[in-house]
Amino acid sequence: MSFQFREAKRENVNALLSLAGGTGSGKTMSALRLATGLSAGKKFAVIDTESRRALHYADQFDFDHTELNPPFRPERYAEAIKDADSGGYPVIVVDSASHEHAGEGGLLDWHQEEFVRMGSRDAVKMTAWIKPKMAHKRMVQSLLGVKAHVILCLRAEEKIEIVRGANGKTQVVPKQSPTGLNGWIPICEKTLPYEMTASFLLIADKPGLPHPIKLQEQHKAMFPLGKPIGEESGRLLAEWARGGIRPDAPAKEEGDPPRWLLDAQIIADEGVDAFRDFWKALDETQRAKLRPHVGDLKERAEKAGRLV
Repeated sequence: MSFQFREAKRENVNALLSLAGGTGSGKTMSALRLATGLSAGKKFAVIDTESRRALHYADQFDFDHTELNPPFRPERYAEAIKDADSGGYPVIVVDSASHEHAGEGGLLDWHQEEFVRMGSRDAVKMTAWIKPKMAHKRMVQSLLGVKAHVILCLRAEEKIEIVRGANGKTQVVPKQSPTGLNGWIPICEKTLPYEMTASFLLIADKPGLPHPIKLQEQHKAMFPLGKPIGEESGRLLAEWARGGIRPDAPAKEEGDPPRWLLDAQIIADEGVDAFRDFWKALDETQRAKLRPHVGDLKERAEKAGRLV
């Protein structure tokens, strides 16, 4: 018998997370807060490609720091992450992983080098992607063997596209993308956000608030919509990764409110502004489930007395 099977149990898995956003979206602060919760207050590692900008937060968070300089090849990212993991850090923050795609010596540069090497003919454009794409896949695969939790910060840029409207006139509109929101799209290899345990887009007008790119059902309660990503999200995710249940979710008894209502109550306790943002982020199906409870939730929010 070549294969042996045992009972499936979730235990000691590493979480892979990506936070994408433009300037002022709060991605670095959110990543460091998340890392603090994931590490249970222990010192974590930061791999910095942003000209030592992570050191601006050295007085607020407890982390060790290293720089990753050009060329931003995938294998250099993998090597830096492996070295941090070997150092025993519980969490590794990479700020930013976008350089692996669009930085000096990254995937786009590497593709251009291959294209020129192959004669700069249109016929070899796709072939020129083989080496860069394979190296990227090896880097992603290496993340699965890391013991530490890994948080990738990604830059995002605002993109537009020209479309023809129903009246036949052309219009300039925000570019649509499965990984984007209102034209804001992460700068990375297009499948990277989906390789993660969870991925989020952050927007500058509401810094730190999660807009899910990938968020599976078992993680939704850890990242409540309308509430900035912070230490509590990290703490709950770490508990889940260890194989435990949510520490704030006691065994369900008959008559207990459902999880989605408990999450709404948690948001309401943050105040009126938080609950308003939470409500706006829901889809119509989610709102329909909550409508019978809206009066009580609004009353909780008003009693919280934390109006901005």
